[in-house]
Amino acid sequence: MKQECPDTTAGLSPDPNPDIAADPVPGPDPEAAAGPAPAYGFDTLKVRAGYDERSHHFSTTVPIYQTVAFGLDSPERARRLFTLEESHPTYSRTANPTVAALEARLAALHGVKGAVALATGMAAVSCALINICGGPGRILSTYQLYGGTLDGFENLYAQLGIQFDAVTDANSPAAFERALTPETKAIFVESITNPLASVLDLEALANIAHAHGIPLIVDNTVATPYLLNPFAFGADIVVYSATKALCGHGNALAGVVLESGSFAYSPRTYPQFSEKLWNLRSAADQERSILDVCPDTPFTSRIRMVLLNSLGATLSPFDAWLILMGIDTLSERVVKQVQNTQAVVAYLRTHPQVAWVGYPTDGPGAELVQKYLPKGAGSILSFGFKGSEAQRRRFLGSVRVFLYQANIGDARSLIIDPELTTHNELSPRMREKMGLTPDTIRLSLGLEDPADLIEDLRQAFAEASQ
Repeated sequence: MKQECPDTTAGLSPDPNPDIAADPVPGPDPEAAAGPAPAYGFDTLKVRAGYDERSHHFSTTVPIYQTVAFGLDSPERARRLFTLEESHPTYSRTANPTVAALEARLAALHGVKGAVALATGMAAVSCALINICGGPGRILSTYQLYGGTLDGFENLYAQLGIQFDAVTDANSPAAFERALTPETKAIFVESITNPLASVLDLEALANIAHAHGIPLIVDNTVATPYLLNPFAFGADIVVYSATKALCGHGNALAGVVLESGSFAYSPRTYPQFSEKLWNLRSAADQERSILDVCPDTPFTSRIRMVLLNSLGATLSPFDAWLILMGIDTLSERVVKQVQNTQAVVAYLRTHPQVAWVGYPTDGPGAELVQKYLPKGAGSILSFGFKGSEAQRRRFLGSVRVFLYQANIGDARSLIIDPELTTHNELSPRMREKMGLTPDTIRLSLGLEDPADLIEDLRQAFAEASQ
């Protein structure tokens, strides 16, 4: 019997015994994700993909399957389930219909098959890096990264044998190629960096990575799939902190890893994908590898069946449901947030108390924005506050509409000083390497009236100059 990979079908395929088991949530099985889905536009997919209400008593929204386990019915069926002859959720640590609907929807929005949802964005980043190394290895990146990611490289990942190499000129693809070593397992970058909001040449980096037989991993959290689909420019793996703009309401933690399914994991460089595992055995008790069982989605399937199964960074069904609700309005929110950001950028550029403005439409990234982000360059920006530390603190304490809060992508506009907060775990040496100066203030623009946001900044600047 043909084996089914649980990464693309677990909890999604028709129930073989509907009289005794809960209805599954239909989603992007290999045919659904690669076949009919591309015929629909982004806005149709974001509210409909990965879910068929006919299997759920015609419920308009995805039900919340708030359960730990699912009935096995009989030892015979249990054996089919645990040898992957039959695909259906058994335990919510690794597969749950509500979570599967989220994975299915995001897979459809990217035009790929493989997706796995996790408890947080950092869980997505960590699992992606641990998965690609499969033990000791090196990751080539840049210092233009979220503080938690950089801190992981400097501390935790090194304890696991994962070493960090970084180029100092992130705008130079040639610098990445020069920095590659025989032990490099992947190039890892952010499509729009946090907090300095620069854009990297993804297609050039993908070409370099593939020429050396390694994948390109892109953290697309800031851009979202509405503004940029990294797979269209050669990315092999995409990660998100779904906590941010995918959710959009600051009420749920989540992370997601997706894969193109097109990268060839050679046994010599990536033996973890060819390793025979007992828990992937066939009905005849023959050990199999991830590539044997899930040849189209080996990366996300290994995260699910090995890392998620053992490390347990499980996304709750309720949080998955909240992320699904956020995705319903993703494009509408992002369009408004980009408009607000552009208005605030224009205001800050001419303000005498602003030393500099960091936004992708300025400087060397302007041409890359036209190529990769024609619908907008995102809703975060940084600027340098011109004044003393006491004045900067007074400015931050004087805002009334902006919330002084360490998050991005929220429906509400947020303001933060990264050196003290989001990047505080980084040593002065690391902050210097990434170009994060004490005067840096980051804004994440929400959905308020742009005139109110500008007035809020104006009065805060005025208070700071007193």
